[in-house]
Amino acid sequence: MREEATIFAVSTAPGRAGIAILRLSGPGCRNALEKIAGKLPQPRVAHLATLRNPEDSEVLDKGLVFWFPGPASYTGEDMAEFHIHGGRATVAGLCDVLGRLPALRLAEPGEFTRRGFENGKLDLTEAEGVADLVDAETAAQRRQALRQLDGELGHRCEDWRKRLLHALAFCEAAIDFPEEGLPESLLADTLRECAAVSGEIHGLLSDGRRGQRVRDGLRIAIVGPPNAGKSSLLNLLAEREVAITSATAGTTRDVIEVNLDLGGYPVTLSDTAGLRESEDPIEVEGVRRARLAAAQADFRLVILDGADIESLGAVEEMLVGDAVIVVNKIDLVEDIGRLEGALKGKRALLLSIRSKVGITELLGRLRQEVGERLSGGGVAITRERHRQALQECLSALGKVPESDLPELMAEELRLAVRGLGRITGKVDVESMLDVLFKEFCIGK
Repeated sequence: MREEATIFAVSTAPGRAGIAILRLSGPGCRNALEKIAGKLPQPRVAHLATLRNPEDSEVLDKGLVFWFPGPASYTGEDMAEFHIHGGRATVAGLCDVLGRLPALRLAEPGEFTRRGFENGKLDLTEAEGVADLVDAETAAQRRQALRQLDGELGHRCEDWRKRLLHALAFCEAAIDFPEEGLPESLLADTLRECAAVSGEIHGLLSDGRRGQRVRDGLRIAIVGPPNAGKSSLLNLLAEREVAITSATAGTTRDVIEVNLDLGGYPVTLSDTAGLRESEDPIEVEGVRRARLAAAQADFRLVILDGADIESLGAVEEMLVGDAVIVVNKIDLVEDIGRLEGALKGKRALLLSIRSKVGITELLGRLRQEVGERLSGGGVAITRERHRQALQECLSALGKVPESDLPELMAEELRLAVRGLGRITGKVDVESMLDVLFKEFCIGK
């Protein structure tokens, strides 16, 4: 464990609250507790204390204090916590006193978790799981973050790394002791292990980016002709007035986005400009952005005007692939047969936003579509850096069977092992740590 400056921060959200928690980590925790709380409490036992300013003995508050001697702590260092009343003046007063103690300073974002990583309390994927858990807004995000915090991805990568290190040892033995005549089965075992690990990594990479989609949210674009009810549907699903609605066609000119919790899964819903030919340069740009949003979305929600079936031709190219077709204003449709003929047998949901007909069916279909793309347990890749490192490992493993010499095989295996090590932090990742931990909130 390294001797560092002692850091402190408010770990609870800012503002007026019943309780606020200040946490400390580093060699100065013992001194801070003794000076402010009057004594060092028993380890990991709550102690009610009168907190005083050591300079003039002024009472700051009455609260609970905790003492977590290292290495049995979150950071692996000595830690302490003050649980005090959450008023702004109370929190500010204790922070001011802590800041005047020798060798204490405010923590930087993510510094507590970074110290835990550097002291071997958790690997890099588990540290990322902490950040994802703090940021989780839906049940699916929470479940995925907890699995990563439990080491699901890290343990799998470490298993692969150990197996490849074992294979690398065979190659090193062939290099160092060529005169010993090592059995041919060693080479076959090495190639077999490389193929097995390669297949498992390839299977994980072929997950449709499920983990990243759960973390970032599935993107759904609402597209359709003007005045079909796209903005009205956005407001209905968001349960608030997000977009301006009007009987005048072409009201929406830009892409309007709203984040939703849909059946426990995170979704970003985009309302777009109506698709039609126009000479208005602003509307032309809006249509361009609408098509771009549709192309970048995970799937499209195509809204058609049931009372204006001729407008179908303007969006016909949107009705293929990942598209959920919704026919709005069904209360104004007199000839359902003509409508079904225009759709050419495509499955569509019939809806009336005005009279709320078909809303339950639409929500059920959306939950089904989102669930099919995001549901599933098991190990998940949650960040692009994980994917890049696994692809680097896979590329190196693919070259092992092509290598004629043990020296070349060993080099490719070292590159593969290094790629896996970058995921968990088993190799030098110093250049990445500053960027990664700055994403954390202060106090974590």
